[in-house]
Amino acid sequence: MELSFWEKETWFSDVDVLIVGSGIVGLNAALHLKTRQPSLKVMVAERGLLPTGASTRNAGFACFGSPSELLDDLSHHSESDVFALVERRWKGLQRLRQNLGDEAIDFHRWGGYELFEERHSELYAQCLEQLPYLNRQLQQVTGEQSVFRLADHKISNFGFRHVPHLIESTAEGQIDTGKMILALTQKVQAMGVLLLHGLEVESLQEENQGITALTNQGIAIPARAALVATNGFARQLLPQLQIMPARAQVLITKPIPGLRIKGTFHYDQGYYYFRNIGDRVLFGGGRNLDFKTEETTELGLTELVQHRLDELLKEVILPDTPYEVAQRWSGIMGVGPEKTTLVQAVSEHVCCAVRMGGMGVAIGSLVGEEGADLVLQKL
Repeated sequence: MELSFWEKETWFSDVDVLIVGSGIVGLNAALHLKTRQPSLKVMVAERGLLPTGASTRNAGFACFGSPSELLDDLSHHSESDVFALVERRWKGLQRLRQNLGDEAIDFHRWGGYELFEERHSELYAQCLEQLPYLNRQLQQVTGEQSVFRLADHKISNFGFRHVPHLIESTAEGQIDTGKMILALTQKVQAMGVLLLHGLEVESLQEENQGITALTNQGIAIPARAALVATNGFARQLLPQLQIMPARAQVLITKPIPGLRIKGTFHYDQGYYYFRNIGDRVLFGGGRNLDFKTEETTELGLTELVQHRLDELLKEVILPDTPYEVAQRWSGIMGVGPEKTTLVQAVSEHVCCAVRMGGMGVAIGSLVGEEGADLVLQKL
């Protein structure tokens, strides 16, 4: 693509920071850079029409970890590491709400729940035994007492079948991720950030005074520093990173009159998750059915996962309720051997802020700020 003099001068000259990826991390990084140093020329390059990974394709859970997930984390990581990550998720959610306002992101604190089937009786017993301990830890993070509490009495209200036990998380909420990204986009553009969609960065070349980004349009973008914020796609630019893509498949029903489900719900150690969106049910997960196939950057659906989602929706979640599926889609998360995020310098002028581990809504605001602070040290 051949640029005019005007285009080159206006958009592609004197760029201070190039951010690759316009999801929650990339846009929060741009927001933080312009807040800290308003005179910076910040460009965000996004290869898709909309963010391509998970930011607008996820379930919109404002959550920080279910009881069984936290116990599983504690079996693999130290107590201090686990609850430091929980604190980052909690603070990230508060920052997101503070930056954009609850109305703009359609935030509702209707609580979250973890479902336990009969076959999960041993896991439920472990969670039950550890609830006082988990609540003590969470009180230090949230300042709230008894965040986790037993909620078996609500099972019949929700209409679930084959679910003898339910644990409620009173501090969880939900958002509209489309509205979140729209609000972030409008906010950073109002601050002067250049946001270009349909511009795919294929490589970043180190120069003496910065980097040159080469794009699939043939446009070379010189900048003083770059931040890679493409999460599950990060290894396409930085193959040395310890991050793997993880596809998440999702469906949503048509409106269901008198829907009884309200809140966010975790099932089967968090591998399945569902919530209400108004009077619809959004349901996703099933990656654990075939981890290898779902370790991909290809958006798409598989019969194996979709069949299981349909099965659980009909037999467990909406057993006595007529419904129709309106839409199915997928998103790409970024995961790794540890649940920690990767916010680091990878070369003289390039940093990354990736590996949300499926918790981008919770932690993305903080990770974007941390990535921006690293970049500021490069300028």
